Amino acid sequence: MTDLSKLRLKACLRVSTKGQVDGYGLPAQRKDVKRWARLNGVRLPDSHIVEEKAVSGTEDERPELTKLLLELAAGDIDGILFPNMDRIARELTVQEATLSVIWAYGGRAFTADRGEVEQDDPDDPMRTFVRQVMGAAAQLERGLITKRLRNGRAAKAEKGGYAYGSPQYGWASDKDKNLVEVDAEQAGRARAKELRAEGLSYEAIGQKLAEEGHKTKRGGKWHPATVARLLDDEYRERTNATNARIRNQKKEANRTEKAKRVLGKVS
Repeated sequence: MTDLSKLRLKACLRVSTKGQVDGYGLPAQRKDVKRWARLNGVRLPDSHIVEEKAVSGTEDERPELTKLLLELAAGDIDGILFPNMDRIARELTVQEATLSVIWAYGGRAFTADRGEVEQDDPDDPMRTFVRQVMGAAAQLERGLITKRLRNGRAAKAEKGGYAYGSPQYGWASDKDKNLVEVDAEQAGRARAKELRAEGLSYEAIGQKLAEEGHKTKRGGKWHPATVARLLDDEYRERTNATNARIRNQKKEANRTEKAKRVLGKVS
């Protein structure tokens, strides 16, 4: 067994404020990396353990990991220890990019659950294949968990329950996550339907609602699209589908961009 006691390692822990699907929080991660270090004779004081707490909407940023990569490049440390491969990155492309940077700097990567992530070897292509297949399988599992949660919310919504997102205009969710009618908004819905029956356009309906003191869900302006979503279920469904498609496209583009940024640290 390779003697790791002389290695200068730092550990990188990470969670998201959106919540970990697997419930693997910082205390558990810290316990695992310290246990691995103790079993392998590696010195790992608390000052050598960094934590990243991703903020919703800024999860592409990896400030602590970036600092560790710079320390690796400067020769101040010999490698980086992660609790598991997921903490390197959740997306396989970003995992592979990060490992490439570590190896390009002559560093070593370790995970507390599997030990050293061995560098790619052209004479052993199976090593790379197994690592990438395992990463892809983990990403698939997370996707399936997310899909089950999403399907569960959708099933609840079909039964009339409040599942997620902002309730439709006219309703709100109570403390038990049940939909309850909002009198003022229900009055606005009824008035909008009356005006539509009179032949008014969406724009004209919005102007009339504003004049009569009916407020939107967030208190903003009555745009024609806002009125359309209120009165036309098909329009609302089409809009939601389009927005979901755009979000998925942005997510895929972000994955590629994250990998490029990580690789860009190689100098």
